[in-house]
Amino acid sequence: MAFVLIAFGVAWLWLWLAVAVFGCSAINPVVQLPFAFAPGVAAVIVRRWITREGFGDAGLRPRLRENRRWYLMAWLAPLALAAASVAVAVVTGLWWPGSDATGPDSSPSVLAQIPVLLILVVVLTPIYWGEEFGWTSYLRPRVYSDRPLKSVLVTGLVWAVWHYPLAFLGYISFSNVALGLAIWTFSMLCQETILAWLYIRSRSIWTASLAHAGNNMILSLLVGQLLATELGDTVLTALIAVPLSIVAAWILLTGRLHPAKPRPLTPARDQRQSA
Repeated sequence: MAFVLIAFGVAWLWLWLAVAVFGCSAINPVVQLPFAFAPGVAAVIVRRWITREGFGDAGLRPRLRENRRWYLMAWLAPLALAAASVAVAVVTGLWWPGSDATGPDSSPSVLAQIPVLLILVVVLTPIYWGEEFGWTSYLRPRVYSDRPLKSVLVTGLVWAVWHYPLAFLGYISFSNVALGLAIWTFSMLCQETILAWLYIRSRSIWTASLAHAGNNMILSLLVGQLLATELGDTVLTALIAVPLSIVAAWILLTGRLHPAKPRPLTPARDQRQSA
């Protein structure tokens, strides 16, 4: 409870002060930084001074060598999801490359950004650690710890509600706020499923942080640049949720939220570990 109160209290109070009192824009990165770090700060405070449980189970070690495939997946999957979201828009007839709404040069310019964004995602990963260290590393294992599906659902819902003020402060514009928030919530539930899976499998918060950076800086940004002007934020959020929901369903239906079982030792490995 202390974690939730701090994470919500710090983030929401800061947004109110920055936007309502000081007149800043919610899309200003300077405004977003304290908001984004609030869950991580809350987790540090609770771990260090309230429960005094320490950081042994926090997943702070990058484990780069053993997690190479998970980092690669976290890095490149948002690009694949962006392509899939655009494909859904094309298949459903909502958008077509070269349409007047996006301008004749929009698709090439968006494609040219991809290499830069892939580098930027890595650079910005520590910023997205702020949310993942709070939600995925701290809250999720502590709610329904023996029931992974419920744990992810509760964490995803809390995470979504934490974002709700942004829908009223100009960060995202839904023509129908209730419908937009419902779709946004569903999208975040799917995202949390994927982020939790990465964290569980890699045992490192950094894979989830990298994927979260990619979701924002590649998936949402690229699809938004192509489609937002014509379709609006509500439809855009729904389109992005389609491939996310397919991946999340695959994770759930195949039982991949359960921790991976350790591989049995072969005689050679057994000798190496006993040496």
